[in-house]
Amino acid sequence: MRKSLKSFLISVLLLTPFLMISQVRDSLSEPLIPTSKIELLKNINITFDMRMEFQAYTFRGGDHYYNGIQFENGYTAMGFAAKLHDRLDFHFRNRFNKGGAVQTLDQLGSNIELAYLDLDLSLKVDLLLGKMSAFFGGYEYEFSPMFVLEYNDIHNNVLAYVTGAGITFQAFEDHQFGLQVLNSRTMLYSDIYGDVVAEDIQEPDWPVAVVGNWRGSFLDGKLETNYSLSYSNQVRKRGTYFFTLGHKYQNRNLTLMYDFDYSYEQVDTKGIVTNIFGNDQIAENVTYIENWLRAEYRFSPKFKGLLTLMTSTAYGNSTTSNDHIRTSYGMIPTVYYSPFEKIDLRFFLAYIGRYYDYSNYAIDNLNASSYNKNEVRIGLIAPLLLL
Repeated sequence: MRKSLKSFLISVLLLTPFLMISQVRDSLSEPLIPTSKIELLKNINITFDMRMEFQAYTFRGGDHYYNGIQFENGYTAMGFAAKLHDRLDFHFRNRFNKGGAVQTLDQLGSNIELAYLDLDLSLKVDLLLGKMSAFFGGYEYEFSPMFVLEYNDIHNNVLAYVTGAGITFQAFEDHQFGLQVLNSRTMLYSDIYGDVVAEDIQEPDWPVAVVGNWRGSFLDGKLETNYSLSYSNQVRKRGTYFFTLGHKYQNRNLTLMYDFDYSYEQVDTKGIVTNIFGNDQIAENVTYIENWLRAEYRFSPKFKGLLTLMTSTAYGNSTTSNDHIRTSYGMIPTVYYSPFEKIDLRFFLAYIGRYYDYSNYAIDNLNASSYNKNEVRIGLIAPLLLL
Protein backbone atom coordinates (compact mmCIF):
# COMPACT_ATOMS: atom_id res chain seq x y z
CA MET A 1 0.00 0.00 0.00
CA ARG A 2 2.82 2.42 0.94
CA LYS A 3 4.71 1.52 -2.25
CA SER A 4 1.60 2.28 -4.32
CA LEU A 5 1.10 5.65 -2.60
CA LYS A 6 4.79 6.51 -3.08
CA SER A 7 4.60 5.68 -6.79
CA PHE A 8 1.48 7.83 -7.15
CA LEU A 9 3.13 10.85 -5.47
CA ILE A 10 6.25 10.55 -7.65
CA SER A 11 4.08 10.43 -10.79
CA VAL A 12 2.17 13.56 -9.72
CA LEU A 13 5.42 15.47 -9.04
CA LEU A 14 6.87 14.49 -12.42
CA LEU A 15 3.74 15.38 -14.38
CA THR A 16 2.97 18.69 -12.64
CA PRO A 17 5.50 20.81 -14.61
CA PHE A 18 4.20 19.46 -17.93
CA LEU A 19 0.61 20.16 -16.90
CA MET A 20 1.54 23.73 -15.93
CA ILE A 21 3.31 24.27 -19.29
CA SER A 22 0.28 22.91 -21.11
CA GLN A 23 -2.01 25.34 -19.21
CA VAL A 24 0.26 28.27 -20.08
CA ARG A 25 0.21 27.32 -23.76
CA ASP A 26 -3.54 26.89 -23.73
CA SER A 27 -3.95 30.34 -22.25
CA LEU A 28 -2.01 32.18 -25.02
CA SER A 29 -4.14 35.03 -26.33
CA GLU A 30 -2.28 35.15 -29.69
CA PRO A 31 -1.23 32.21 -31.92
CA LEU A 32 2.47 31.60 -32.44
CA ILE A 33 2.04 32.53 -36.14
CA PRO A 34 -0.02 35.75 -36.37
CA THR A 35 -3.17 35.48 -38.44
CA SER A 36 -1.92 38.25 -40.71
CA LYS A 37 1.10 36.12 -41.66
CA ILE A 38 -0.76 32.87 -42.35
CA GLU A 39 -1.77 34.13 -45.80
CA LEU A 40 1.91 34.22 -46.74
CA LEU A 41 2.14 30.44 -46.34
CA LYS A 42 -0.24 30.02 -49.29
CA ASN A 43 2.50 31.42 -51.53
CA ILE A 44 5.18 28.96 -50.33
CA ASN A 45 5.75 25.42 -51.58
CA ILE A 46 8.12 23.03 -49.82
CA THR A 47 8.81 19.72 -51.54
CA PHE A 48 10.70 16.60 -50.49
CA ASP A 49 11.55 14.27 -53.36
CA MET A 50 13.07 10.85 -53.01
CA ARG A 51 13.74 7.67 -54.95
CA MET A 52 14.90 4.69 -52.92
CA GLU A 53 15.49 1.27 -54.41
CA PHE A 54 16.76 -2.25 -53.87
CA GLN A 55 18.88 -3.36 -56.81
CA ALA A 56 20.57 -6.48 -58.09
CA TYR A 57 23.08 -6.06 -60.90
CA THR A 58 25.60 -7.93 -63.04
CA PHE A 59 28.46 -6.84 -65.31
CA ARG A 60 29.96 -8.95 -68.09
CA GLY A 61 32.79 -7.86 -70.36
CA GLY A 62 35.85 -9.64 -71.71
CA ASP A 63 37.34 -11.64 -68.85
CA HIS A 64 35.54 -9.57 -66.20
CA TYR A 65 32.37 -10.50 -64.36
CA TYR A 66 30.90 -9.20 -61.12
CA ASN A 67 27.51 -8.88 -59.50
CA GLY A 68 26.00 -7.31 -56.39
CA ILE A 69 22.90 -6.59 -54.35
CA GLN A 70 22.29 -3.42 -52.37
CA PHE A 71 19.91 -0.70 -51.21
CA GLU A 72 20.48 2.72 -52.73
CA ASN A 73 19.18 6.25 -52.34
CA GLY A 74 18.99 7.11 -56.01
CA TYR A 75 17.61 10.61 -55.51
CA THR A 76 16.95 12.72 -52.42
CA ALA A 77 16.24 16.45 -52.64
CA MET A 78 14.34 19.27 -50.93
CA GLY A 79 12.95 22.21 -52.82
CA PHE A 80 11.52 25.60 -51.93
CA ALA A 81 9.44 27.84 -54.16
CA ALA A 82 7.84 31.11 -53.10
CA LYS A 83 5.82 33.84 -54.73
CA LEU A 84 7.51 36.92 -53.34
CA HIS A 85 5.42 39.37 -55.36
CA ASP A 86 2.67 39.23 -57.97
CA ARG A 87 5.43 39.25 -60.60
CA LEU A 88 8.38 37.67 -58.78
CA ASP A 89 8.95 33.97 -57.91
CA PHE A 90 11.89 32.28 -56.19
CA HIS A 91 13.05 28.67 -56.77
CA PHE A 92 15.60 26.64 -54.81
CA ARG A 93 16.48 22.93 -54.76
CA ASN A 94 19.17 21.10 -52.80
CA ARG A 95 20.03 17.53 -53.78
CA PHE A 96 21.45 15.73 -50.77
CA ASN A 97 23.09 12.76 -52.50
CA LYS A 98 25.39 14.95 -54.59
CA GLY A 99 28.77 16.50 -53.85
CA GLY A 100 28.59 19.80 -51.98
CA ALA A 101 32.04 21.24 -52.73
CA VAL A 102 31.90 24.89 -53.78
CA GLN A 103 32.62 25.14 -57.52
CA THR A 104 35.48 27.40 -58.54
CA LEU A 105 33.56 29.23 -61.27
CA ASP A 106 30.00 29.81 -60.07
CA GLN A 107 30.78 29.68 -56.32
CA LEU A 108 27.92 27.32 -55.44
CA GLY A 109 28.01 23.69 -54.38
CA SER A 110 27.08 21.19 -57.09
CA ASN A 111 24.36 19.94 -54.73
CA ILE A 112 22.54 23.27 -55.23
CA GLU A 113 20.72 22.50 -58.46
CA LEU A 114 18.32 25.45 -58.56
CA ALA A 115 18.65 28.92 -57.06
CA TYR A 116 17.02 31.51 -59.30
CA LEU A 117 14.47 34.31 -59.52
CA ASP A 118 11.66 34.34 -62.09
CA LEU A 119 10.47 37.88 -62.90
CA ASP A 120 7.35 38.48 -65.01
CA LEU A 121 8.28 41.40 -67.25
CA SER A 122 4.87 41.21 -68.93
CA LEU A 123 2.06 38.73 -69.50
CA LYS A 124 4.17 37.04 -72.18
CA VAL A 125 7.79 37.63 -71.13
CA ASP A 126 9.65 36.11 -68.14
CA LEU A 127 13.21 36.87 -67.03
CA LEU A 128 15.18 34.21 -65.10
CA LEU A 129 18.33 35.03 -63.12
CA GLY A 130 20.53 32.65 -61.09
CA LYS A 131 21.43 28.97 -61.22
CA MET A 132 18.87 27.16 -63.34
CA SER A 133 18.25 24.28 -65.70
CA ALA A 134 19.52 24.90 -69.22
CA PHE A 135 16.84 25.16 -71.91
CA PHE A 136 18.00 21.98 -73.65
CA GLY A 137 15.21 20.43 -75.67
CA GLY A 138 13.83 16.92 -75.64
CA TYR A 139 11.68 15.04 -73.17
CA GLU A 140 14.33 12.81 -71.62
CA TYR A 141 15.89 16.00 -70.25
CA GLU A 142 12.46 17.32 -69.15
CA PHE A 143 12.08 14.63 -66.49
CA SER A 144 13.46 15.24 -63.03
CA PRO A 145 16.35 12.83 -62.29
CA MET A 146 14.05 11.33 -59.68
CA PHE A 147 11.97 9.75 -62.46
CA VAL A 148 14.83 8.60 -64.71
CA LEU A 149 16.47 5.33 -63.71
CA GLU A 150 19.09 5.56 -66.46
CA TYR A 151 19.88 8.43 -68.82
CA ASN A 152 21.25 8.04 -72.30
CA ASP A 153 24.96 8.86 -72.64
CA ILE A 154 24.73 12.58 -73.50
CA HIS A 155 22.35 13.54 -70.70
CA ASN A 156 24.14 11.26 -68.27
CA ASN A 157 27.23 13.44 -68.73
CA VAL A 158 25.83 16.86 -69.66
CA LEU A 159 26.10 19.78 -67.23
CA ALA A 160 22.43 20.55 -66.70
CA TYR A 161 22.39 23.19 -63.93
CA VAL A 162 24.43 26.33 -64.49
CA THR A 163 24.38 30.02 -63.58
CA GLY A 164 23.27 32.76 -65.92
CA ALA A 165 20.26 34.61 -67.33
CA GLY A 166 17.35 33.45 -69.45
CA ILE A 167 14.24 34.87 -71.04
CA THR A 168 11.06 33.16 -72.27
CA PHE A 169 8.57 34.68 -74.70
CA GLN A 170 5.06 33.27 -75.15
CA ALA A 171 4.77 34.49 -78.73
CA PHE A 172 1.47 32.71 -79.39
CA GLU A 173 -0.87 30.56 -77.33
CA ASP A 174 0.78 27.36 -78.58
CA HIS A 175 4.35 28.55 -79.16
CA GLN A 176 6.99 29.63 -76.64
CA PHE A 177 10.56 30.70 -77.35
CA GLY A 178 13.44 30.78 -74.86
CA LEU A 179 16.97 32.17 -74.88
CA GLN A 180 19.70 31.77 -72.25
CA VAL A 181 23.22 33.09 -71.74
CA LEU A 182 24.97 30.88 -69.18
CA ASN A 183 28.33 29.81 -67.87
CA SER A 184 29.27 26.74 -69.89
CA ARG A 185 30.62 25.06 -66.75
CA THR A 186 30.73 25.48 -62.98
CA MET A 187 34.49 25.00 -62.54
CA LEU A 188 37.66 26.40 -64.06
CA TYR A 189 39.06 24.19 -66.81
CA SER A 190 42.20 23.38 -64.84
CA ASP A 191 40.11 22.21 -61.87
CA ILE A 192 38.14 19.83 -64.08
CA TYR A 193 40.94 18.26 -66.06
CA GLY A 194 44.12 19.06 -64.15
CA ASP A 195 47.17 18.14 -66.21
CA VAL A 196 45.12 16.10 -68.71
CA VAL A 197 44.96 18.69 -71.48
CA ALA A 198 45.79 19.03 -75.15
CA GLU A 199 48.84 21.09 -76.03
CA ASP A 200 46.88 23.89 -77.73
CA ILE A 201 44.05 24.26 -75.17
CA GLN A 202 43.72 27.59 -73.33
CA GLU A 203 41.20 28.94 -70.82
CA PRO A 204 38.79 31.42 -72.50
CA ASP A 205 38.04 34.85 -71.04
CA TRP A 206 34.44 33.69 -70.52
CA PRO A 207 33.35 30.05 -70.79
CA VAL A 208 29.86 30.88 -72.08
CA ALA A 209 26.90 28.92 -73.43
CA VAL A 210 24.07 30.34 -75.54
CA VAL A 211 20.91 28.20 -75.67
CA GLY A 212 17.84 28.75 -77.84
CA ASN A 213 14.61 26.80 -77.36
CA TRP A 214 11.23 26.44 -79.08
CA ARG A 215 8.22 24.69 -77.60
CA GLY A 216 5.22 24.05 -79.82
CA SER A 217 1.77 22.56 -79.33
CA PHE A 218 -0.42 21.09 -82.09
CA LEU A 219 -3.64 19.10 -82.54
CA ASP A 220 -5.29 20.58 -79.43
CA GLY A 221 -2.27 19.72 -77.30
CA LYS A 222 -1.99 16.08 -78.39
CA LEU A 223 1.31 16.71 -80.18
CA GLU A 224 4.12 18.77 -78.64
CA THR A 225 7.62 19.69 -79.77
CA ASN A 226 10.61 20.77 -77.68
CA TYR A 227 13.56 21.78 -79.85
CA SER A 228 16.81 23.43 -78.84
CA LEU A 229 20.05 24.64 -80.39
CA SER A 230 23.08 25.70 -78.36
CA TYR A 231 26.71 26.69 -78.66
CA SER A 232 29.17 26.70 -75.78
CA ASN A 233 32.88 27.44 -75.73
CA GLN A 234 34.72 25.27 -73.26
CA VAL A 235 38.15 26.53 -74.24
CA ARG A 236 39.46 29.44 -76.28
CA LYS A 237 38.22 29.45 -79.90
CA ARG A 238 36.70 25.98 -79.67
CA GLY A 239 33.31 24.83 -78.46
CA THR A 240 30.34 22.47 -78.64
CA TYR A 241 27.42 22.57 -81.10
CA PHE A 242 24.44 20.74 -79.61
CA PHE A 243 20.88 20.40 -80.85
CA THR A 244 17.92 18.28 -79.75
CA LEU A 245 14.62 17.55 -81.48
CA GLY A 246 12.04 16.38 -78.95
CA HIS A 247 8.53 15.13 -79.79
CA LYS A 248 5.65 14.08 -77.57
CA TYR A 249 2.26 12.58 -78.49
CA GLN A 250 -0.45 12.01 -75.91
CA ASN A 251 -3.91 10.55 -76.42
CA ARG A 252 -5.99 9.28 -73.50
CA ASN A 253 -3.91 6.66 -71.67
CA LEU A 254 -1.00 6.52 -74.13
CA THR A 255 2.02 8.85 -74.21
CA LEU A 256 4.85 8.54 -76.73
CA MET A 257 8.09 10.57 -76.63
CA TYR A 258 10.98 10.57 -79.08
CA ASP A 259 14.21 12.61 -78.90
CA PHE A 260 17.04 12.97 -81.39
CA ASP A 261 20.30 14.45 -80.04
CA TYR A 262 23.39 15.57 -81.92
CA SER A 263 26.50 17.02 -80.27
CA TYR A 264 29.66 17.98 -82.13
CA GLU A 265 32.42 18.84 -79.67
CA GLN A 266 35.71 20.39 -80.75
CA VAL A 267 36.90 19.49 -77.24
CA ASP A 268 35.22 16.46 -75.63
CA THR A 269 32.93 17.72 -72.85
CA LYS A 270 31.15 14.42 -72.12
CA GLY A 271 34.41 12.56 -71.45
CA ILE A 272 33.29 9.27 -73.00
CA VAL A 273 35.69 9.25 -75.95
CA THR A 274 38.46 10.77 -73.81
CA ASN A 275 38.18 7.86 -71.37
CA ILE A 276 38.26 5.33 -74.19
CA PHE A 277 41.40 6.86 -75.73
CA GLY A 278 43.08 6.88 -72.30
CA ASN A 279 46.18 8.73 -73.47
CA ASP A 280 46.23 11.53 -70.87
CA GLN A 281 44.86 14.03 -73.40
CA ILE A 282 41.42 15.48 -73.99
CA ALA A 283 39.82 14.01 -77.11
CA GLU A 284 39.08 16.54 -79.85
CA ASN A 285 36.55 16.73 -82.69
CA VAL A 286 34.16 14.28 -81.07
CA THR A 287 30.58 13.58 -82.20
CA TYR A 288 27.73 12.00 -80.24
CA ILE A 289 24.45 10.99 -81.93
CA GLU A 290 21.54 9.62 -79.91
CA ASN A 291 17.98 8.32 -80.18
CA TRP A 292 15.65 8.03 -77.19
CA LEU A 293 12.11 6.62 -77.14
CA ARG A 294 9.74 6.31 -74.20
CA ALA A 295 6.22 4.87 -74.22
CA GLU A 296 3.84 5.15 -71.24
CA TYR A 297 0.47 3.45 -70.93
CA ARG A 298 -1.92 3.79 -67.99
CA PHE A 299 -3.74 0.49 -67.49
CA SER A 300 -5.79 1.78 -64.55
CA PRO A 301 -5.66 4.63 -62.01
CA LYS A 302 -3.15 2.58 -59.98
CA PHE A 303 -1.02 0.83 -62.63
CA LYS A 304 1.12 2.31 -65.39
CA GLY A 305 3.62 0.62 -67.69
CA LEU A 306 6.70 2.26 -69.23
CA LEU A 307 9.20 1.21 -71.86
CA THR A 308 12.35 3.23 -72.61
CA LEU A 309 14.64 2.40 -75.55
CA MET A 310 17.86 4.27 -76.36
CA THR A 311 20.95 4.24 -78.56
CA SER A 312 24.06 6.42 -78.46
CA THR A 313 26.89 6.42 -81.00
CA ALA A 314 30.26 8.09 -80.41
CA TYR A 315 32.82 9.14 -83.03
CA GLY A 316 36.33 10.36 -82.24
CA ASN A 317 39.19 11.88 -84.20
CA SER A 318 42.07 9.44 -84.17
CA THR A 319 44.54 10.68 -86.80
CA THR A 320 43.01 12.17 -89.92
CA SER A 321 39.55 10.59 -89.86
CA ASN A 322 36.55 10.70 -87.54
CA ASP A 323 36.29 7.03 -86.56
CA HIS A 324 33.31 5.20 -85.12
CA ILE A 325 34.29 4.33 -81.53
CA ARG A 326 31.27 2.67 -79.95
CA THR A 327 27.49 2.37 -79.89
CA SER A 328 25.53 1.80 -76.69
CA TYR A 329 22.03 0.35 -76.45
CA GLY A 330 19.55 0.52 -73.59
CA MET A 331 16.20 -0.98 -72.66
CA ILE A 332 14.20 -0.15 -69.49
CA PRO A 333 10.74 -1.75 -69.04
CA THR A 334 9.09 -0.49 -65.84
CA VAL A 335 5.81 -0.98 -63.96
CA TYR A 336 4.45 1.68 -61.56
CA TYR A 337 1.94 0.99 -58.80
CA SER A 338 0.30 4.01 -57.10
CA PRO A 339 -1.76 2.86 -54.09
CA PHE A 340 -3.06 6.28 -53.00
CA GLU A 341 -5.34 8.75 -54.75
CA LYS A 342 -4.27 11.97 -53.06
CA ILE A 343 -0.55 11.29 -52.50
CA ASP A 344 1.80 10.70 -55.42
CA LEU A 345 3.67 7.71 -54.01
CA ARG A 346 4.77 5.15 -56.61
CA PHE A 347 6.23 1.69 -56.16
CA PHE A 348 8.10 0.37 -59.18
CA LEU A 349 9.67 -2.73 -60.64
CA ALA A 350 12.18 -2.18 -63.44
CA TYR A 351 14.77 -3.99 -65.52
CA ILE A 352 17.71 -1.97 -66.92
CA GLY A 353 19.70 -3.54 -69.72
CA ARG A 354 22.70 -1.72 -71.27
CA TYR A 355 25.01 -3.06 -73.96
CA TYR A 356 28.17 -1.27 -75.13
CA ASP A 357 29.41 -2.37 -78.56
CA TYR A 358 32.88 -1.15 -79.57
CA SER A 359 33.97 -0.82 -83.18
CA ASN A 360 36.74 -2.87 -84.76
CA TYR A 361 38.91 0.25 -84.74
CA ALA A 362 38.45 0.69 -80.95
CA ILE A 363 39.08 -3.01 -80.29
CA ASP A 364 42.20 -3.18 -82.49
CA ASN A 365 43.77 0.20 -81.62
CA LEU A 366 42.42 1.26 -78.21
CA ASN A 367 42.35 -2.09 -76.38
CA ALA A 368 38.57 -1.79 -75.88
CA SER A 369 36.14 -4.68 -75.49
CA SER A 370 32.36 -4.80 -75.61
CA TYR A 371 30.45 -5.37 -72.38
CA ASN A 372 26.93 -5.35 -70.92
CA LYS A 373 25.24 -4.42 -67.65
CA ASN A 374 21.95 -5.74 -66.28
CA GLU A 375 19.96 -4.54 -63.29
CA VAL A 376 16.68 -5.31 -61.58
CA ARG A 377 15.34 -2.61 -59.29
CA ILE A 378 12.44 -2.58 -56.84
CA GLY A 379 11.77 0.72 -55.15
CA LEU A 380 9.59 3.72 -54.54
CA ILE A 381 9.37 7.24 -55.92
CA ALA A 382 7.87 9.92 -53.70
CA PRO A 383 7.52 13.51 -54.93
CA LEU A 384 5.99 14.86 -51.71
CA LEU A 385 4.48 18.32 -51.29
CA LEU A 386 5.07 19.16 -47.61
CA LEU A 387 3.61 22.66 -47.67
